[in-house]
Amino acid sequence: MIGWRFSEYFKNAEDDQPFNKLFNLFQELILYASGDVKEALSWLTELDRELELTDETYGVPDFIDDLIDQGYLQAPPDNLDKLELSSKLEGAIRKKALTDLFGKIKKSKRGSHNTKQDGRGDEYTADLRPYEFGDKLEHVAITESIKNAYINHGIEQFELRYEDLEVKETYYQSQMSTVLMIDISHSMILYGEDRITPAKKIALALSEYITKSFPKDTLDIIVFGDDAWKVEVRDIPYLEVGPFHTNTVAGLELAQEILRRRKNPNKQIFMITDGKPTCIKRGKKYYKNSFGLDRMIVNRTLNLANKLRKLMIPVTTFMIARDPYLMEFVAHFTKANNGKAFYSNISGLGEFIFRDYKNNKNRRF
Repeated sequence: MIGWRFSEYFKNAEDDQPFNKLFNLFQELILYASGDVKEALSWLTELDRELELTDETYGVPDFIDDLIDQGYLQAPPDNLDKLELSSKLEGAIRKKALTDLFGKIKKSKRGSHNTKQDGRGDEYTADLRPYEFGDKLEHVAITESIKNAYINHGIEQFELRYEDLEVKETYYQSQMSTVLMIDISHSMILYGEDRITPAKKIALALSEYITKSFPKDTLDIIVFGDDAWKVEVRDIPYLEVGPFHTNTVAGLELAQEILRRRKNPNKQIFMITDGKPTCIKRGKKYYKNSFGLDRMIVNRTLNLANKLRKLMIPVTTFMIARDPYLMEFVAHFTKANNGKAFYSNISGLGEFIFRDYKNNKNRRF
């Protein structure tokens, strides 16, 4: 008789390996260090000294050697003493971020944005219909078409005509184009609270999720401070907060321009921010005001929110702040755009974003 088994007490053997334990911690430290390998390893060494993470059989120097041997770290040819992240490690960080933030994604539901409408899609249904000019040849139901030919023309001499052809009906699959905006203004590290690292982790996880699960969808990532610019997925671990104000208008305008070039009918913007807009550009000069809600800056931001609503581009704002006057501004912004707003602490932000993405992808705006 086996009796009761409590699976939560059975540890994963791989997680107990010295390398894997240090590797999980090292990936977290890399994000905090904005991709600075030397600094991350310095922190790891200090943690090992204080918490005794290793023993005499396997230490941090051995861990570094394994990182190099396994292709996670590399050195530029002109400076062999300076270690850098490899593409393999960047991929591992994205996968870890996805698992940490949204590890309960059901594999059976990955890969498509199904709707209830029949059309020229990629997901076959059980229905058949007569062939029409323009149907793809790969959708032709071969067995049924040949069967029709025999029934219609006899079996003595095989003849397949246009009217014998049948095609498999498919579901129309909607595609989603998403722009994720990340605030990198100085307020993202204000008062000693690190808000940029969770934002980076969410961007890494979302990019991994969309790329692997919905390859037909698009995800563009924007950072905004005094200005706004696009970054690539591989740039995310290296993002740092700068001495910037918050030019929300610049970020939204760039997002609008990116989505304008996308042919997908479904478009949306996710915006992660913890502060009010404090900057706009007037001609070639910047107008900045960090005190309160500046009416000129607020009006420009609300006008743009209204414009995006008319273009059927909803903005979902994830607010990492609880100040009443900031929440009131976000409420006005959301109403002008007819979008959504979530007021979340840092720990729950990833779950909010993934849930909202999955909900929006099934809706045709």
